[in-house]
Amino acid sequence: MGADREGGARRRPGRAAVYAACGVVLLAGCASMPDSGDLRGVESTPRQDTQVRVFAMPPHEDASSSEIVSGFLEALTSDDPNYEIARKYLTPEASDKWRPLLSTTVLDDGPGAEPERVGGREEADSLSYTLTGTRVATIDAQQSYASASGDYREPMHLTRDKKTKQWRIDVPPRGVVMGKSDFQRNYLSVDKYYFATNTTLRTSPHTAAVADPVYVRRNVDPVTQMVRSLLAGPTRWLDPVVRSSFPTGTALKNNATSLTPNDQNILTVSLNDKAARVGLAQCNEMAAQLLFTLQNLTPTVDEVELKAGGRQLCALNESEAEAVAARGSVQRADYLYFLDAKHHLARLAAATDDTQPDPVPGALGEGDVQLGSVAVSRDEDMAAGVGRDGKELYVGALVSGGPLAEQEVTSAGPTADERLSVPSWDAQGDLWVADRDPDNPRLLLLKEGVGEPLVVKTPPGLEGRIESVRVAADGVRIALVVQQGDKSSLLVGRIERSEDGKAGDRSAVSVHELRSATPQLEEVTAMSWAGDSRLVVVGREQGGVQTMRYVQVDGSTPEGPAPASLSGVKEVTASEDARLPLVGYSEDGIVRLPSGAQWEKVVTDGTAPVYPG
Repeated sequence: MGADREGGARRRPGRAAVYAACGVVLLAGCASMPDSGDLRGVESTPRQDTQVRVFAMPPHEDASSSEIVSGFLEALTSDDPNYEIARKYLTPEASDKWRPLLSTTVLDDGPGAEPERVGGREEADSLSYTLTGTRVATIDAQQSYASASGDYREPMHLTRDKKTKQWRIDVPPRGVVMGKSDFQRNYLSVDKYYFATNTTLRTSPHTAAVADPVYVRRNVDPVTQMVRSLLAGPTRWLDPVVRSSFPTGTALKNNATSLTPNDQNILTVSLNDKAARVGLAQCNEMAAQLLFTLQNLTPTVDEVELKAGGRQLCALNESEAEAVAARGSVQRADYLYFLDAKHHLARLAAATDDTQPDPVPGALGEGDVQLGSVAVSRDEDMAAGVGRDGKELYVGALVSGGPLAEQEVTSAGPTADERLSVPSWDAQGDLWVADRDPDNPRLLLLKEGVGEPLVVKTPPGLEGRIESVRVAADGVRIALVVQQGDKSSLLVGRIERSEDGKAGDRSAVSVHELRSATPQLEEVTAMSWAGDSRLVVVGREQGGVQTMRYVQVDGSTPEGPAPASLSGVKEVTASEDARLPLVGYSEDGIVRLPSGAQWEKVVTDGTAPVYPG
């Protein structure tokens, strides 16, 4: 703090008093700050263990204007559920109008604050500040994360009450603002689940469950937060291609409810009367959505029980939920596929340490065609490959003696790198491939892998050339590496399907709202889906060396360690099922990364490893 008003300096407590025995951090709101000049160092508590709770302290009597600013910014990083302490730094009128849940702005460092004194007099009763920083991301009212960049400048105004002579903020910043490390300590990314509306799974009779990642405050009743978020519906970006089984208007019966599983790990959720008339099948879908969502958050929920209208609607455990809908993260592949030394398709059992490959049955494994890249359908019945020169696409069934299907896809690009990309199969059994011909770049789709290709519509603002394609297991999201000049980036888009009257009974397929999943990388060389909302990426930051990391579809960085370093990575593949090892192709051949281990060599003379998809 500044000097004591009575004269003489008083001893200042630290910025946070830590009570280790009970896991509590008290934010004192009294960082040492000048009464003029820039306020810096408001990056609040250093990142603590996730079990530590952080609570703010209210303003003390006769706090200076700089202490009010500091205390308020500290309070925004606390675990106060409704920001009640933060509101104590505001005037009553400002507190009534302030809506902290509408947005959270994440800065690279904690917000700085620049004071602008009115009239330059210390005794002025009105004072303006400008909060400053560099944007990293924003969280909107739906709890959806979006990467951001550029300067952050937000006005904030203080006034001194004429009677009490206490400083308070009468114009607070919009929403909440904090530094990146405080955001990582405060917030947790969790997938909530909805059902695909335009995907018919080839591998399952059930509907596809689609992950919709949101951020919740990790120490503020996250179970109840996630249930409310799920009931509120999907985020705006995903909404056009998914549905919720909860009737419109469904909410918790008591908004003050805090949801906790019992000692049998059963969570009972009481809903309002909007859900009272649902039948058993619909209720099971509702319960599956809840169970998928909560198991993504905590392992302590084994069963969900739904109630409404004074009665039990249904109860569902994990095995019963898997019979309702399919998640990519639990669909285990039988084999890992790759090209052998003869450039034919071979395979290894995926869940073993086997290093002795076998050729796949059918023309792509037993025939004469030499391939440069390959993809295998998710049911592992079909395969597609691009010839070594990149000109031709070949498709065949994985059965002994099976012939190649006749294809109508060729590329006229001048070089192999400017022809057909690595193909990708979606959950419906349709095949995707990009033609990288500079004179005629196209994203193509072949229904069930055969016939005349559809040209997929891409956003009109898409700049650059699509280099590689990977469709998610849910069939509604697509990852594209797009090259523009010397830079390449990973973009994730939404797949929409509709009937096109001009094309008779053929569906029109389009990709919408591409957004960057790797804003920090200027070059992406390889990528693969590695979970319901996670990808593994090989790339390079500006001026940096090649790195491998996990990223979320929304552009955020998931918790947990990055994969062990691997030099000279050319290709990478992962399964949505995290139980299967990450596999790469590098200067050492094909290598795999078992959980908790180091990279190990699998095949020396092999290339282009892929899991189904």
